Amino acid sequence: MKKIETIIKEKECILYIKKNKNPDYVLIQPVDENDIKVLDNEVKYISENTNKNFSLIAFKINDWNSELTPWEMPLLRGKGNFGNRADKTLNFIKEKLIPNLEEFMNIQDKNVKYILGGYSLAGLFSLWSGYKTNTFYGVAGVSPSVWYEGWIDFVRNAELKANNVYLSLGKLEETSKHKILAKIGDNIREYSEILKNSGIEKSILEWNEGNHFNNSDIRTGKGFVWILENC
Repeated sequence: MKKIETIIKEKECILYIKKNKNPDYVLIQPVDENDIKVLDNEVKYISENTNKNFSLIAFKINDWNSELTPWEMPLLRGKGNFGNRADKTLNFIKEKLIPNLEEFMNIQDKNVKYILGGYSLAGLFSLWSGYKTNTFYGVAGVSPSVWYEGWIDFVRNAELKANNVYLSLGKLEETSKHKILAKIGDNIREYSEILKNSGIEKSILEWNEGNHFNNSDIRTGKGFVWILENC
């Protein structure tokens, strides 16, 4: 795949596209510096594990704690709050990123499916976005921050608009000594049950070896592959 680094409406973006071939699926991923370092390997994993015709578009998040969170809550450590700028990030995807991609890649097929996925808070953002818009066929929350205050109440009372949902978690993540982070295991199990009872087409919860910081590239790749194979 051809790798292109560019700026779209003041955001740093990395595009992985196939030469002279429009995609059937466009994977969209919010990333930070750590994600960018392993993005090549993630795309390699996806390419080796699906025959689906896809492109991947990653865009850099500058303020991880505010651009991906839908409402405020206190930071886990120190003073301050997580922000409430997820709406702004979602609007960027819908109103700026996707239209610019369609023009750049000359996408004219209205049947192209967009899939949103991410790791950690970007995973939470991806899941939340699946309730806010029908833009995305599927959403992948990989080690998503479902410990986030108010998340379970939100999904109990919101209508999911995405068709498919992928969830995964490291087996050691719920063993955190931090009181809030330790809720992630119970919360993701409960959320998985909520999804199963909500009538959506398909959802899955997969467990990975290790803690939150193990193999984020492969874990995220697995999430995208699952969505692609279940479209």
